[in-house]
Amino acid sequence: MAVPPPHSRMILDKPALRAKLRADRDQFAAESTTAILAPEAFVERIREGMTVATYCAVGSEADPTQLAAAAAAAGCRLALPFVVDRSAPIRFLAWQLGEPLVAGPFNLRQPDPASPEVAPDVILTPLVGFDRRLNRLGQGAGHYDRAFARYEAAWRVGVAWSVQEVPAIPADIWDVPLHAIITEEGMLWHAEK
Repeated sequence: MAVPPPHSRMILDKPALRAKLRADRDQFAAESTTAILAPEAFVERIREGMTVATYCAVGSEADPTQLAAAAAAAGCRLALPFVVDRSAPIRFLAWQLGEPLVAGPFNLRQPDPASPEVAPDVILTPLVGFDRRLNRLGQGAGHYDRAFARYEAAWRVGVAWSVQEVPAIPADIWDVPLHAIITEEGMLWHAEK
């Protein structure tokens, strides 16, 4: 009897799915030397003067450094999320590559709290899992869903390892789908968004 491939059945329990995907992500990151590169479609979409909110990867999260570098090279301003606690909304603060960071909650590295707050045109977001309909499974606090609602016009781009893809993410009414997802294999997106 053949063993079904990982994630061949949809896990409807979000905490169980998060645990499974984190384990897969941890194993992939430990065994791989692959990096997330800036796909041509991403570089073509960003423009000088845009503000691109990136993030500092924690643990085995996919690292968006090359995407941030491509944005900076294109003349974009960069920002990082600033988190106070689980219930407070994310604020995006101006930041430049190489600027010092301060320790934040949840092992986050974030800009100095005195940095100016900015409104992003592009939001690069970490995630735990995703599907081909561009639904994302986050950490569970809703930080990015609230940010997506606040910055409705921003281009929402998930950054992940390909092993984090599942057939379907169970979506709640407050979950906001992405416009694109970038993995080490390339970019999944719907060109009209």
